[in-house]
Amino acid sequence: MESLTLTALLSKSAKNFPNRRAISLSGKLDLTHAQLQQIVDHAASLLISAGISPGDVVALTFPNTIEYVIMFLAVIRCRATAAPLNQAYTAEEFEFYLSDSESKLLIMPQEPIVPAQTAASKLKIPHVTSTLDFQSKRVTLSTVSESLPDAVDEVVNDSSDVALFLHTSGTTSRPKGVPLTQLNLASSVLNIKSVYKLTESDSTVIVLPLFHVHGLLAGLLSSLVAGAAVTLPATGRFSASTFWKDMVSYNATWYTAVPTVHQILLDRHVSKPEPAYPKLRFIRSCSASLAPVIMDRLEEAFGAPVLEAYAMTEAAHLMASNPLPEDGPHKPGSVGRPIGQDMTILNENGVAQLVGVSGEVCIRGLNVTMGYKNNPEGNKAAYQYGWFHTGDIGFLDEDGYLHLVGRIKELINRGGEKISPLEVDAVLLSHPDIAQAVAFGVPDEKYGEEINCAIIPREGLSIDEDEVLSFCKKNLATFKVPKKVFITDSLPKTATGKIQRRIVAEHFLAQISTAKVPKFGA
Repeated sequence: MESLTLTALLSKSAKNFPNRRAISLSGKLDLTHAQLQQIVDHAASLLISAGISPGDVVALTFPNTIEYVIMFLAVIRCRATAAPLNQAYTAEEFEFYLSDSESKLLIMPQEPIVPAQTAASKLKIPHVTSTLDFQSKRVTLSTVSESLPDAVDEVVNDSSDVALFLHTSGTTSRPKGVPLTQLNLASSVLNIKSVYKLTESDSTVIVLPLFHVHGLLAGLLSSLVAGAAVTLPATGRFSASTFWKDMVSYNATWYTAVPTVHQILLDRHVSKPEPAYPKLRFIRSCSASLAPVIMDRLEEAFGAPVLEAYAMTEAAHLMASNPLPEDGPHKPGSVGRPIGQDMTILNENGVAQLVGVSGEVCIRGLNVTMGYKNNPEGNKAAYQYGWFHTGDIGFLDEDGYLHLVGRIKELINRGGEKISPLEVDAVLLSHPDIAQAVAFGVPDEKYGEEINCAIIPREGLSIDEDEVLSFCKKNLATFKVPKKVFITDSLPKTATGKIQRRIVAEHFLAQISTAKVPKFGA
């Protein structure tokens, strides 16, 4: 069997669709698939000239720019490993991630990211800047004047090459290093392309940061492999005020985002509707639970089916998704059917569960990482009974659709009653005056754990704690009703818009009394 690699898929796309638009910087630059391939190959030769060898880890920290896309693809083209990092990290965070990934080089934009420079200097890691000349369509590296033009021609990518190194979001523990091979990435983008039927006729605007698997694989790489087009916002980051203009200008057919972004777009639609919206094939939601009421509002507002999906870093993103309308129903509250991999529900003894019975969601497939880096304990826990254990609790229904109950470590144990915070979230979000909501467990002397929640009212509306509790009492069993409601205008989130329940708990309990802050794991 021919070695399946992401770089081979991208090369094939450049040959099959040389003159079709591949990537645009809104209002400033368009590149075809053939042009992108040429620029990437040249950039890869610069990296080889800079001393990068197969297996070396190259860290990148950029906003969502053309330079980032080029340098990311160039790193993996020369058989090195790309380690994208959030440019908003502190110097201490950069130091941890650069050190943990064993990076040999750090690439940044021309405008300095000082904390990253500070950390790299402290660790004695060389750091260079990268710029694309829009006229010559050539990228430069600040420390490399001459490249070996043919050097990259001799490089043959292999399916076992570790192409991407990321860290888990650390929602329940210290971030774990996740190496993903060319085979993992290629398998995942083919799964994404297949379930959403992406073709060269498709176009999207990148909403999410490209240092995370959701934006990187579902938005960018699956589009490029399909011969489709992506547009990057002019500012290098998502803006609700320019999003729909870009979607219309570039004939977008779909977009993918986290529920937080969907909420922002819905709020803007209510307060400042656009004169026209594009005709979309579908809208995709992933990386956090989408409440059914939000799905309904999205479909009504933007006139397209909303397909909720299920993904994680260790699976190179996609694990399950609701199908396009022609391929089956999309079920509100479900993350859909397994895509391109095996999935089962196991109990704590490794026994597969019947339809409708909850247990741990477990997967195996070509997209799944072979193991965490330097983490034997993490690997022992994650790989049991021949399956990768996701840490999520869920069940499969009679149609094979997965329904998630919550993270194992986030289930609230109130006096022996296991409560899913997702269920409480969904009820809270069904209240017409609540825009965002998150339920979480807090220590309690009587029950061991009790439920609290934090809510953000919809713009221009107000709601008090009594009203929230009254609504919960009508829609939840008594033991699931939150004991306390925090009303706020913001919630702590990760850089990708994911809610971290333990951080939310610590944040709000610290406001009451530092003595009451729960001691969660690191």
